[in-house]
Amino acid sequence: MQTANLPAIRACRPAWNKGRIVGQKRALEPQHVWAIRVRLEIAQQTRELALFNLAIDSKLRGCDLVKLKVADVYAAGQVKRRASIVQSKTRRPVSFEITERTRKAVAAWLEAPLMIGSEHLWPGRIHERQHISTRQYARLVQDWVTSIGLEPSAYGTHSMRRTKVAQIYRKTGNLRAVQLLLGHTKMDSTVRYLGIDLEDALAISESVEL
Repeated sequence: MQTANLPAIRACRPAWNKGRIVGQKRALEPQHVWAIRVRLEIAQQTRELALFNLAIDSKLRGCDLVKLKVADVYAAGQVKRRASIVQSKTRRPVSFEITERTRKAVAAWLEAPLMIGSEHLWPGRIHERQHISTRQYARLVQDWVTSIGLEPSAYGTHSMRRTKVAQIYRKTGNLRAVQLLLGHTKMDSTVRYLGIDLEDALAISESVEL
């Protein structure tokens, strides 16, 4: 009796995402922002404090944040209150505010010895590299969220981009404002980015009385 050819049995490998939280990265809550900010201030990490604050204010993608130049945020001897850049992904301009707290942090960073003669706001430490990489930025974000006890796999660089607009939407329900701040070309993109569902829409509707 012939033995049928059976498929080879392969050892099962654990799934790459086993034990990880996958999907859209969470936005930071206000208490998280304050906790990280205080830790950076106490540790006197001037560059990271400036980077963290500007990431929250600017709502930029990581690829645009790391490429910022000093001239983008600094003019006439002071940090600008508002700035505008052209996004790498869409090639469309987007504007953002720079709050007083962030202006102070950025101004302090610009006085650091590493910034002497630097064209880039976040210069790389390797001589050939003009600015920090998106991977370096991602590692910093992981360090920040881990330092306050959050699950690192639930957060990423897009958490920084989403944090402020999530609060703006919760407080105002103004999707058009969020769309403009994120530099999205389509409202559908903004809806998906915020993760808006029927419950959100009903909550906004319930808050309005006629």
